Amino acid sequence: MNKARRDKDGMPKQSDTRVMPYTAQQMYDLVADVQRYPEFLPWNAAARIRSREPGPEAGTEVLKADLVVSFKVFRESFGSRVVLWPEKKHIDTEYLDGPFKYLKSEWNFQDLPEGGCKVDFFVDFEFKNMILQRVIGTVFNEAMRRIVKAFENRAHDLYGKPA
Repeated sequence: MNKARRDKDGMPKQSDTRVMPYTAQQMYDLVADVQRYPEFLPWNAAARIRSREPGPEAGTEVLKADLVVSFKVFRESFGSRVVLWPEKKHIDTEYLDGPFKYLKSEWNFQDLPEGGCKVDFFVDFEFKNMILQRVIGTVFNEAMRRIVKAFENRAHDLYGKPA
């Protein structure tokens, strides 16, 4: 269920819930592997992990990562703080530096009794550059569909076609 909407200021937000034929652990591992994003995500030209350190609770980890997004004539680098909660199968991302006013995303993965898992995703952001914001705003829904599809395709490539 894909829910694209705009907040009160017209900024795009996206939430999506998908049932995937893979385990919650497999999907969590795929999304947590930030440095591999350029291999499969559209518009992601590069990724670098700045640091890894223990997170706010035992068993959690905090990554500081730099991603380079390339879209049409725009090429922007930004830093983010990614908190990995392996036991909860939850990933939080927040913006550190770069072209955004703000960026926040959340991923939740839950195994289903009948097999497969439910994936919940949410992203909210706004660019500092209003021209870039307008360009992204016009193609936001399609861009989010392509990104979600890229994660689905990556799962298929890594884990094979489900039975």
